[in-house]
Amino acid sequence: MEKILIVDDDQTMAGLIKTLLEMDGYIVVQSKQEQSLIPIVRAEKPDVILLDVFLSETDGLDLLAELRATEDLADTRIIMTSGMDLGEEASAAGADAFLMKPHTPEQLISVIRGD
Repeated sequence: MEKILIVDDDQTMAGLIKTLLEMDGYIVVQSKQEQSLIPIVRAEKPDVILLDVFLSETDGLDLLAELRATEDLADTRIIMTSGMDLGEEASAAGADAFLMKPHTPEQLISVIRGD
């Protein structure tokens, strides 16, 4: 089963998403760490990262660029999320997909599956 890493400063929302995904059979890890995701991504080896664009300590697009510039992590599937329509910016920065908040559980699962 796929492992998903959730990076979102809204821990309540991240917890709800974690529960939803676990109910669908995914292995889910939440991260509060925002400064550098590289150590946690290397340790957890997720198949998919759900990365919020606006984080309290840093910019999710900067973290995306850092991951894409790291050779052994560059192919990790990254889905950016935001309450603002930043799909073009996320795509230009290297995101595999963008999901605007709020979204339904069905939309989330569909994007994770790549439908």
